[in-house]
Amino acid sequence: MAEQPTNEETLIEFPCDFPIKVMGETHQHFTQEVVKTIRNLIPDFDESGIEMRGSSGGKYISLTCTVHVTSKPHLDDIYRALTSHPMVKVVL
Repeated sequence: MAEQPTNEETLIEFPCDFPIKVMGETHQHFTQEVVKTIRNLIPDFDESGIEMRGSSGGKYISLTCTVHVTSKPHLDDIYRALTSHPMVKVVL
């Protein structure tokens, strides 16, 4: 059995495809802004697999974006970029 690195803070094995849920108020450019933000860190991000869901009242939208990440710092950078975007309310 391979020994696990002791300095890792995650149980996720990298590289991997990782789903990130991004929520914000419904806006015609929300999806494009999220894609642009992700592509700053993953230039070949494929937006065709994004799952989109609106809230029952239509005020909010959530996008599930599956990203290919190579390391925990890479994933952390994506979370930081998304959470700092003014249109984004929540990132899970």
